[in-house]
Amino acid sequence: MSNKARKFIFNEHKHFSNYFLKTNTSSDFSGNSCVRLYSSSSSQKKTIADRFSGLFANEELGSGSVVDGLKTAYFNKLLPLEKHYLFHRFHSPQLNQADFDSLPLVLLIGQYSTGKTSMIHYLLGSEYQGSRVGPEPTTDRFIVISSGEANNCIPGHALVMDQEKQFAPLSKFGSSFLNRFELSTCQAPTLKGLSLVDTPGILSGEKQRQDRGYDFSGVVEWFAERGDRILLLFDAHKLDISDEFRSCIESLRGHEDKIRIVLNKADCVEQQELMRVYGALMWSLGKVFNTPEVARVYIGSFWDKPLRYEMNERLFHAEEQDLFSDLYSLHRNSTLRKLNDMIKRARLAKSHAHILTEIQRQMPMFLGKESKKRELLDSLPALCRSIEEEYNIPAGDFPDLPRLQTQLRNLDWSELPRSNKQLILNVEDFLLNDITALIKKMPAENVSQTKKEAKKNNFF
Repeated sequence: MSNKARKFIFNEHKHFSNYFLKTNTSSDFSGNSCVRLYSSSSSQKKTIADRFSGLFANEELGSGSVVDGLKTAYFNKLLPLEKHYLFHRFHSPQLNQADFDSLPLVLLIGQYSTGKTSMIHYLLGSEYQGSRVGPEPTTDRFIVISSGEANNCIPGHALVMDQEKQFAPLSKFGSSFLNRFELSTCQAPTLKGLSLVDTPGILSGEKQRQDRGYDFSGVVEWFAERGDRILLLFDAHKLDISDEFRSCIESLRGHEDKIRIVLNKADCVEQQELMRVYGALMWSLGKVFNTPEVARVYIGSFWDKPLRYEMNERLFHAEEQDLFSDLYSLHRNSTLRKLNDMIKRARLAKSHAHILTEIQRQMPMFLGKESKKRELLDSLPALCRSIEEEYNIPAGDFPDLPRLQTQLRNLDWSELPRSNKQLILNVEDFLLNDITALIKKMPAENVSQTKKEAKKNNFF
């Protein structure tokens, strides 16, 4: 085992052990300490999931002035560069109005029978149309659960044609995927603050991957890019990571800050066994996540059934509150997340524009185009280093080079755009001035939001 994996396991094991030493005090969603998580009296006991739904039921939305400014700046300054330099063909589709106005999106991923659908039921406090729960692989489609006036189900083919929704780009995955994609609406209070995505259980084996009929990892990557939080669920009795699950996790690279790990159904094992299960999970994750940082792991049983072994009840309640506090913060910080994602997109678009500009500049006008194309593809890393030095662009702003080489190899280079310095200058102005002005507006909106939430502090 590598030193990086040992460090990963040691840090998480230490964090887990400390949880057993906690007192029965913790923090509520508003940050106040020493709040009892549960009462010994069953008449006074109220699940954190109920409180979580109640917060969103009374939620008041902010003014949205920062989002409006971000929207205007994107369409006026960043989008022209994206169109000119073929950014949408290489990286990410064009953003539309719905991408700016949408609620935070939470994506649940895991192998079959890890409790994804049951956890959604627990968050909502009710079932949603199209949901099925069972020990076998029951969810065979991507289901977006959002707020609506009635319990309805919209099939994928109709959903991607609705320009008021953000799912139109999913049509590129074809009819095989759209037949297994739908939107389910219900009146759960939780959905006033965020939307959820239930995914098919991930199976093992190459044959299962081919039988899906669409690019599963590509769809997960699309949702991960637009999602605010990614929950990877593991069953305490099934900790193996299949090849498809590993491929799915690898498609999440670049979004590690959104990932949270959930060890579900933890009440089905005794305390000593739970320690061993936790260590085994950390060992498996240490081989998949190639980073020294520790992904946050939440332990519990996120369903409405009574606990089988109650000796860890205090731990489960503390972990449950931490997880739901993290999800609730998505709504409070939604504007900041959109601002952060737009900065990342603008920096990537800028580096992409410089790469295509340099390639087009070095291409001959008449003879030797194919040999020069092969030469430039082979020397793409060196070309990016020269751009990095000349324009003072951080290495982290450049796209994944092996993937870019493949895309450029399949591109007709007669379509390469000509240099347009004004578009690049506009994006630099967008990052330097527009973003700075929008960031200055953030504290005022946060103060206004905090005053509204202060009235609800007695909710706990």
